[in-house]
Amino acid sequence: MAEPTNILHCDLDAFFASVEQLDNPSLRGKPVVVGGSIHSRGVVSTCSYEARKFGIRSAMPTAQAYRLCPQSVFLPVNMPRYLEISKQVFSILSRYSPIMEVISIDEAFLDISGCSSLYGSP
Repeated sequence: MAEPTNILHCDLDAFFASVEQLDNPSLRGKPVVVGGSIHSRGVVSTCSYEARKFGIRSAMPTAQAYRLCPQSVFLPVNMPRYLEISKQVFSILSRYSPIMEVISIDEAFLDISGCSSLYGSP
């Protein structure tokens, strides 16, 4: 009988905000909003969990996010940095399974079906 297929879904939630907090530890524990300017028609790309407590969410106009939580730290998108960290994360994941489907900058599926013979049962 064939071994069942086991797929692991990896989603780096609040990825852009998490990278900003990684790079600047003083932002940890603070509401962080990454996206367009509050002075233009920009939108929130993502926000930290601290910002979500105020009702801020992805795709919301940044001006609305500012009204909900003006004390948030508003940062522009730093795509080169996010891509760099994304590559590092996926490089680590690829050590555990050669069968990986990356579906976005912060999300992938790994086929871990054969991993129990390498690493043991969970």
